Amino acid sequence: MRILVCVKQVPDTTEIKIDPVTNTLIRAGVPSIVNPFDAYALEVAARIKDHTPDTSITLLSMGPEQAKNALKECLAVGGDKAYLVSDRAFGGADTLATSYTLTNAIRKLEEMDGAFDLIFCGKQAIDGDTAQVGPEIAEHLDIPQVTYAVEAEVKDGEIFVKRETGDGFEIVAAKLPCLVTVTKPAFDPRFPSIKSKMAANRAQIPTLTAEDLPIDRERIGLKGSPTKVKKSFTPPRKQGGVLIQEADGEAAALKLFAVMSEANFI
Repeated sequence: MRILVCVKQVPDTTEIKIDPVTNTLIRAGVPSIVNPFDAYALEVAARIKDHTPDTSITLLSMGPEQAKNALKECLAVGGDKAYLVSDRAFGGADTLATSYTLTNAIRKLEEMDGAFDLIFCGKQAIDGDTAQVGPEIAEHLDIPQVTYAVEAEVKDGEIFVKRETGDGFEIVAAKLPCLVTVTKPAFDPRFPSIKSKMAANRAQIPTLTAEDLPIDRERIGLKGSPTKVKKSFTPPRKQGGVLIQEADGEAAALKLFAVMSEANFI
């Protein structure tokens, strides 16, 4: 079985810097980590690999050269090989342009080594919080998708996914190939061993550029992004507030009514 896990390197800081001209994230010089939801996705994939013979996990990331550090972290905890999609032409991509680029990278990898049975993505990246790239990749590839997974198991050519819903959990089955997005499960990602970390640090990670992929240049980067950021700003911190402390709920309700009446809210 061949599994692909899409990984994104994201800023590890609350001090997000925005380019005032392009309104895109400035990543240079900002400490970065593996997107936590992608780490969960890799762990779910690794658990399938633990119980399924002859399974390999390929890692794929789109970003600047420094994203290879995130891929090496993932190689140390279950990945077998990794590829970076990187080119200035991809810069500033929104979710549609990103998913289009990644889809073409996936097709390129499948031409090289064969089709993937499963594709795992984190439910969303913590720097954008859109939760769109994974489902869009599934749409581009025309394969089934299951979102918000917390567990997954493969049996007889199907994947059985325990997924989170607003009311609890449900079990969904889908034929392979399939794309699954993963939210926070009940378990944590595994830790790397010293041996696996050393091997990952020595790993050679090929880079796929725009020239390597069968892409339409009009559909990548800023040019291929229909979503435009008009303005970005930090909301002002709210000041003050009224704390109501009364002996019981009825007295608190009367006090709240009085306060809101004085402020002409009601």
